[in-house]
Amino acid sequence: MKFPEKPKVKRDVYLDHAATTYVAPEVRAVIEPYFEKAFGNASSLYKLGREAREAVEQARKTVAHILNASPVEIIFTSGGTESINTALFGIAHKHKEHGKHIISCGIEHHAVLHALDALRADGFEITLVPVDEHGFVDPTDVVKALRPDTILVTIMYANNEVGTVEPITEIGRKILKWRKENKTVYPFFHTDACQAGGVLDLNVEQMHVDLMTLNGSKIYGPKGVGILYKRRTVALRPLIVGGGQEMHVRAGTENVPGIVGFAKALELAQNNKQEENMRLSQLRAYFWERIVAEIFDVKLNGPELGGLRLPNNLNVGFNGIEGEALVFYIDEYGVSASTGSACTSADAEPSHVMRAMGLSFDRISSSVRFTMGKRTTREDIDYVMQYLPGVVAGLRESFIFQKGNHKKVAS
Repeated sequence: MKFPEKPKVKRDVYLDHAATTYVAPEVRAVIEPYFEKAFGNASSLYKLGREAREAVEQARKTVAHILNASPVEIIFTSGGTESINTALFGIAHKHKEHGKHIISCGIEHHAVLHALDALRADGFEITLVPVDEHGFVDPTDVVKALRPDTILVTIMYANNEVGTVEPITEIGRKILKWRKENKTVYPFFHTDACQAGGVLDLNVEQMHVDLMTLNGSKIYGPKGVGILYKRRTVALRPLIVGGGQEMHVRAGTENVPGIVGFAKALELAQNNKQEENMRLSQLRAYFWERIVAEIFDVKLNGPELGGLRLPNNLNVGFNGIEGEALVFYIDEYGVSASTGSACTSADAEPSHVMRAMGLSFDRISSSVRFTMGKRTTREDIDYVMQYLPGVVAGLRESFIFQKGNHKKVAS
């Protein structure tokens, strides 16, 4: 099988920003002092500790302002997974005397789905509402699934694999209406907004959410830090105990550099999102036009471009190849992409997201996710398209030989 000749000068093109992002220079600059100079424990009373506490509380105010929340409603965590676990386990075990029914959907991140599996094993009943072929949840289906013993609904804001932006505000509005009609505070409404932090509006009052998860590694902030927005009227059982930090919700010495960096990253992302969303949408349209023009038999997974889809997300099915093979081969040319969620890259099972959307096994296995970022340029896309068509053609030729029981394989 013939593949494109390797470039004499390899260009590194990172197209996996949904997995993680680099730390923005502006973020790195503001967190640097807290590693060596202002390194105090934020719970200490002396000057270094007070300086650290002031930094944490200022970061809390910054995040709260962006979310249209109160500072006491912002809980700093070690990232998205801990935030999600705190919300789900915290609500479930605090409110199980009222009911043990939880509603979600099948395209959630595994941080949600695996937590729900654990709760199911602990006697909770889990209802997964369906999604359509583009990954959308119908708010009416959520309402139909509500019961008097429903204590929590958790629906993601935007999907990490196919970029679907869910109608969170409409779902929140319908849940609020159901509560009023039934004269109850239940169910609480949580959303995983990790993919939405730098792209979508995060006004928790307009969205009618009671809990929301964000993390730093998706918005050009440091890894290992995130937040849980928890409406002040919502009580939950702490996941981590051992101290009084974070309003007694999350014990442990505060990660001051991470917290400061998260707040700065979120501020930058939200301030620049309109202009950056437009740029990424145009760049993605150019990329897709090139793919369709130069590679036959490809399909777009998820919503139509320009619709309710993250502006940097392009998930493509290349019929006749294995997506993992394509990721492996284009890496040889300096191009980084993925087949889906990086958190499950070692899992040989096909994407649970696309299975929930009803896509065929062949379509799922042939799919690759490209997610662009702040430093992605048209020149990067042109570089990718110098090699992507040839790599796809080589893999398809290999596939044909293998299907025909020939001994010849890709080399």
